[in-house]
Amino acid sequence: MSKVVAENLPDAQGHFGQYGGRYVPETLMHPLQELEAEYFRAQHDAAFQEELSYYLKEFCGRPTPLYFAERLTRELGGAKIYLEREDLLHTGAHKINNAMGQILLAKRMGKTRIIAETGAGQHGVATATVAAMFGFKCVIYMGAVDCQRQELNVYRMKMLGSEVVPVHAGQKTLKEAVNEAMRDWVTNIRSTHYILGTAYGAHPYPVMVRNFQRIMGDEARAQILEKESRLPDMLLACVGGGSNAIGLFYPFLDDAGVKMVGVEAGGLGIKPEQHAARFHGGSLGVLQGTRSYILQDDFGQIQSTHSVSAGLDYAAVGPEHAWLHDQKRVEYTYATDDKALEAFTKLARLEGIIPALESAHAVAECIVRAPQMSKDALIIVNLSGRGDKDVAQAADKIGLQMPK
Repeated sequence: MSKVVAENLPDAQGHFGQYGGRYVPETLMHPLQELEAEYFRAQHDAAFQEELSYYLKEFCGRPTPLYFAERLTRELGGAKIYLEREDLLHTGAHKINNAMGQILLAKRMGKTRIIAETGAGQHGVATATVAAMFGFKCVIYMGAVDCQRQELNVYRMKMLGSEVVPVHAGQKTLKEAVNEAMRDWVTNIRSTHYILGTAYGAHPYPVMVRNFQRIMGDEARAQILEKESRLPDMLLACVGGGSNAIGLFYPFLDDAGVKMVGVEAGGLGIKPEQHAARFHGGSLGVLQGTRSYILQDDFGQIQSTHSVSAGLDYAAVGPEHAWLHDQKRVEYTYATDDKALEAFTKLARLEGIIPALESAHAVAECIVRAPQMSKDALIIVNLSGRGDKDVAQAADKIGLQMPK
């Protein structure tokens, strides 16, 4: 695939081929157009970019290390494995890269209130953090089920001064949280900016979030060249909406020798309502502002999803991922709950790193792929977040007991 083609997308209407676009109520057209215009101005504004770079470095902790996982490499006996350590960022995940960019845009636009959706809670924590830092009122919508399984992050958001609204509709997870955030935005468009957390939604969100997150791939590219004097053979990242994956992949799209693999949530297996692998059971449709691969039934009704990971159980995938899938530039596979939990434990015990359950899906695929590759091959795994939020849930799943 040509880099020129990739850089020309999305088009002016926000389309990646047949995917993307802007499918929203008329009330939201103006704020989206306002956001689009302000974002593209900011993209070419040296002062904005300097301010963003300052906060990413001084507040968020960039650049993050590209860490050689020596014991995991030795255990698997194949490719040399590097971890892109987004778990070391302030708030514990890649989400703050995007939240920081969007809060600066909200400030430029004169907004006074922030809303967001969250699944695993990491985007909610990142949004609550930047809202507190800049003095914005903040409301975060979170499915009631996710509030229970990600209780630690609910407390973190509240500690930071944000209001957390549990959503009790439908499956009580991320899709419903997005619905409620969009309803809020329609009602409060004059004062409010919606910091959407992933590379999904109506234009300009997919391209904007991708560009705020590409710093991961830009840094990893420079770091692997410094460490190994060549590019990696493979990139691995989990895919929910897809921001951590597209952020890592995008700067490498023109490098034909770099294979890219996105790992979805295989849940309990590829059976209806037991997983969230959109490329292994989804079909073309429109959901929450954009056109992409969606898990839906024959009548277009959105199916329930399942994953041990609260951040990967969304029924749709970002439109740029759908386009890259069709172009065959990125391969998309899945890891089941059991494999993700095994990877979670293996990385903790071999490397002393407890990953987010989302990131553990990418580690699970690395455990499959690395032994099949030569010892001089190079893999970069995006360790998109840390696993503090998942420890209690994972301990219960794998049978760890408190000492008596």
